[in-house]
Amino acid sequence: MTLSQGAHLGRFEILDPIRAGGMGEVWRARDPSLGREVAIKVLPAEVAESPERRKRFEREARATAGLNHPNILTIHEVGIEDSRPFLVTELLEGESLRRVLRQGLPSHATTAEWGLAVAYGLAGARAGAHVHRDVTPETVFLTSARGVKIVEVGLAKILGSGG
Repeated sequence: MTLSQGAHLGRFEILDPIRAGGMGEVWRARDPSLGREVAIKVLPAEVAESPERRKRFEREARATAGLNHPNILTIHEVGIEDSRPFLVTELLEGESLRRVLRQGLPSHATTAEWGLAVAYGLAGARAGAHVHRDVTPETVFLTSARGVKIVEVGLAKILGSGG
């Protein structure tokens, strides 16, 4: 599934591409029922084509959606359209820690501030029975409002799930 501006995915109107990569495409979209902009991540075809991977994606998305923490990306909805799974999340303005680090190293105080925010997010995930196994500069997002969000929590191991 390749989306385009003006297309619809369920009730969501696709506005602009945000990024694309091995983990799928991310688009800015409008949720007309709530009058807000959201991000929609459409997962790669290989997730949709594998019943095992699709089931795991759905299980992890539901579990992650149950987390409520200011340092963890909020999932609003999970769905499937044209046999392709997608996530609807809060729309973050800013950039990944990786992109920020390419511009130079932050001060020690800023590094400590960001590290503490990530630690709080990981503690929140752990309280929700998640252990994040892939915290990298790509999975930490620095918002325009000076916030820190952990994204891709679906890569976490859900304790007690065996996965």
